[in-house]
Amino acid sequence: MHLSIIVPVYNEEETIHMLHQAVTDAMQSVQEEWELILVDDGSKDGSFTKLEEIVEKDPQHVRVIGLRRNFGQTAAIAAGIDHAKGEIIVLMDADLQNDPQDIPLLLEKIYTGYDVVSGWRAKRKDTFITRTLPSLFANKLISVVTGVHLHDYGCTLKAYRREVLTGFRLYGEMHRFIPVYANSVGAKILEIPVHHHPRKYGKAKYGLERTIKVILDLFTVKFLNSYANKPIYLFGGTGILIMGISSLILLYLFFRRIFFSVSVIASPLFMISSMFFILGFQSILMGLIAELLVRTYHEAQHKPTYTIRSTVGFEYRSQSKTQE
Repeated sequence: MHLSIIVPVYNEEETIHMLHQAVTDAMQSVQEEWELILVDDGSKDGSFTKLEEIVEKDPQHVRVIGLRRNFGQTAAIAAGIDHAKGEIIVLMDADLQNDPQDIPLLLEKIYTGYDVVSGWRAKRKDTFITRTLPSLFANKLISVVTGVHLHDYGCTLKAYRREVLTGFRLYGEMHRFIPVYANSVGAKILEIPVHHHPRKYGKAKYGLERTIKVILDLFTVKFLNSYANKPIYLFGGTGILIMGISSLILLYLFFRRIFFSVSVIASPLFMISSMFFILGFQSILMGLIAELLVRTYHEAQHKPTYTIRSTVGFEYRSQSKTQE
């Protein structure tokens, strides 16, 4: 199985049959083997029944996963990836706002050597105030913090090589940060404009509150990508900064004591300086503990601290050993 298309489904009974037909039509021009994995994320309407009907109609291509309850879009995507057989993974939404006709274009770019091809809803058909504007703010913030500059992190329509999806688990709203994780292992990323259609059926599952969740998840992503292997840099750096501030305050207090005869202990700054010094020292100790945890994690699971794109010449070495 070369290609897996993963679609999380939540209360989309009106669109499921149309989605299947649209994907089938789009894949007519693709010569590779493909499968469509539909993950029902605890739908409360008749979505799962519709999914079963599609499996009976197209057992060659369609696979259905039913989750016990609504775990969220990220968990549904993770379940689809875990059960996918394809070397290339395509993600998309079930509400027909993403256009399956863009899938061959994503694949075309993947075949030219890219590891991640991300869709960009350049002409987005959503409510500006509640959907588009918060998304613009979130995308800009994510790009600045992570250093991976994409116009549209929120667009689910993306294509990935499977190897860049290994080595991490998805939680919370983390599915939108997959390109960031992929970039951390050296993936080549391309963003291309894709079609976006107005929502005709059902209602949107997310509003302004999602922006807050994304910002909170961004802290986790930044930490995992920048400091997961060397947490002492974060905790130790913060500790040294706090202790430095404490030292400056103490110097100021001693300067006042020597030249102006102002008591050091009587000043509230002395207490603040002492607390800062203790906090800084504790932060360094936390960094050392985190370092021990990271080393235990890698060594216990034999997990490498690097990823390899390809190797050259090893097959010759293996042949030489066989001949000897």
